[in-house]
This record gives sequence, C-alpha cells and structure tokens, in this order.
Amino acid sequence: MALAGFFGSVLPHLDERQRRLVVGAAAVMVGRGGKTRVAELSGVSRPTVAKGAGEVEAGAAVSDRQRAAGAGAKLAIDEQPGLLEALDELVEPTTRGTPMSGLRWTLKSTYQLARELTGLGFRVSAELVRRLLHEMDYSLQAPAKQVEGAQQHPDRDGQFRYLNDQVADRLAAGEPVISVDTKKKELIGRYANGGREWQPKGQPARVLVHDFKDRALGEFAKAIPYGIYDVGNDEGWVSVGDSADTAEFAVESIRRWWTRMGRHRFPDATRLLITADAGGSNGYRIRAWEWHLARFAAETGLEVTVCHYPPGTSKWNRIEHRLFSFITMNWRGRPLTSIRVIIDLIAATTTRTGLSVQADYDPGWYPTGVKITDAELAAVPLTRHDWHGNWNYTIHPS
Repeated sequence: MALAGFFGSVLPHLDERQRRLVVGAAAVMVGRGGKTRVAELSGVSRPTVAKGAGEVEAGAAVSDRQRAAGAGAKLAIDEQPGLLEALDELVEPTTRGTPMSGLRWTLKSTYQLARELTGLGFRVSAELVRRLLHEMDYSLQAPAKQVEGAQQHPDRDGQFRYLNDQVADRLAAGEPVISVDTKKKELIGRYANGGREWQPKGQPARVLVHDFKDRALGEFAKAIPYGIYDVGNDEGWVSVGDSADTAEFAVESIRRWWTRMGRHRFPDATRLLITADAGGSNGYRIRAWEWHLARFAAETGLEVTVCHYPPGTSKWNRIEHRLFSFITMNWRGRPLTSIRVIIDLIAATTTRTGLSVQADYDPGWYPTGVKITDAELAAVPLTRHDWHGNWNYTIHPS
C-alpha cells in the first residue's frame, strides 16, 4: 500500500520516460513478480513496466528525450509530401508585410485553410494547420492602428515630451491631472452591439435587423458620453448627454466631475491640468472651448492649464485605453436600450487594477453654431506657453 501511495504522489509530476523508469526501477527492486505487482499498484501497463525495468537494468542514460529516436507517429508533413508547400501557397496571396519580415501573418482562419487543404486531397485538421502555421512563422493578428498619416507635425515628439513633463510634474506635486474626450456616440434602442455575453442557450438578446434611428425617439436617438479620467487616482467620470457634442457640453462635463468628484479628491487644489485631443469639442482651435473654460476657472478659482495632443495622435490620449476601452468591454453584446441602461453600464465598469467610474445623465440643451466674438475671446484671461502656445496655455481664474 505504501508503494501505491508513492506512485499516486510522484507519477503525475513526471513525463512519459520518467514514469517508465520509476516503475521499472520499482519492479527491479521488488524482484520476482515485481512487474505484475507494480503494474497493479501504479496503473501503468505491464508492458511499459517491463520496458522500464529493461532500461534500468541496461543502465539508462540521462536524456531529455521521452521517446527513442524514430519513435512516435510520423509527422504529417512526412506522411503527406507537399503539405507545407500547399499551405504556404494558400496563405501567400493574403500575406501582409514584406518578404523580409521576421513575422508574417494571415487573415485566413485555420478552419478555412483546413477545408481548402482537404479539398486538395490532404488529411488535415484545423489544429494541425495552426501548428504548421506557427512553425512557418505565421500568426493570426488584427490590424494595428499605427499609421498616423504622411503629414506628421515636425514637433509631434517634442509636444509629447512637453505634455508628459507637465503631467509628471503635476502628479508629483499631488495636483489634479485629467484626460478628457468624447467617446463614440451610441445609438439608443434595440440595436446590435458588438461582442457576446453569456445568456441561456438559444435565448440571445433580440435586436433590430437594421441600425436605423428609432422614430419614436426623434432627434434624441443617440447618446453622447463625454469622459474625464483622473490620471493620478484611476477614476473616471462620464456625462451622458443627448443634445450635441459642443465645447459647452465638454466644459459642463468637467464642471460636473469637479463638483461630484474632483474637489473632494483635491480639496486644496489651486491648479488643474487637462490633456485633450487637438480636435473635436475640446480642440485647440475651438473658441468656445477657451471661453467656457474661463467661466469654469472663474467659478472654481482654479488655474486651468490645457495641453493638447498633436494633431492625428488621439489614440495616445490616456482616457482611450484607461477608461473608454473598459467601458466598451463592459457593455459588449448588450443592446443600449435607454440612457439609463447606458449610465448603469458605464458606472458598473471596473478593472482588477482598481478603476472606478461614476456616470450621470446631463439633460442640458447645447445648441450648435454659437459664435464667440473677437471681443469675448480677447477677454479670456489666457497665457500661452512659450512652447507651442496654440497647444499649451493656461487660463487664469481672474
């Protein structure tokens, strides 16, 4: 019984060759009738025990191999000459990259490739195709958003360094730093939403066939989420409106964040740093953005500094991958049937690293086309920084 306990504790942790040698050594140790007895106690077949005993008695050499050279099933590429070449020819028309690339990749699925190879007379499975593609240095990948256009600004990298320095200095001083942006507008109603979620088998959420606006909702058929991400505390705020994505709506969202969250986190703050995209409702060319920020600064007594990301680099904005990406994952596969559903799903977004999010509905009406006059703009107490003052500026609370 002790030997049976030994086998039960040790054998599951060994590879094939090691198990064979252990049971073989035990059989040699037991002596007469040892092979049968060890086979019964270990659950290993008697022929395997006998083979292991023979290897032990012959003085088995230390080796990393589990089988002897030439043992095991023949490789599929040896049994089926021309298989690798046929697979490479199937993949090559859709191969991306350059011939000199160290890693090639294909858009075809292993199931598609297996079907095509079977049609050519080969005996393959999707799993075999996957292993062969890895051996051929292919991998299945999605497109990567890395091409930012040929007209990159010459000071693009310089602006990144300047912005990062500003953020690092403010965070080190314990001051509030927020990243802001408008998330993609979402249709309200029983429309398909990308992704899947667990549901009782055969009972998927039923949605409309076409993504047409619901006439019953009229012009309020889209939700507009504007987000504020607190960089230092890994916290988010999202105002969900249904009017228009304007500079006034953007600044009101920042005001709501400050009232609900910011001022409680930073009760002694006198300065606020905002990082924002170069375009959209918070773009550096938008007069109303500066004008409404001046009103916010006057109301709160905060000195508001804004640093914009260079044009064409919005994907680097922290709010995109620290907040918006997790919101999208949280509501994947769920139809966004109402503003309340959208708010609840946003507020339920968390991560293992500690992200927390609050959200609320903004019922305000924000008309488009409102003009800020030259006189109104000139009255904004704004100081432009020496480095790209159009991208970096401070609005004073006077």
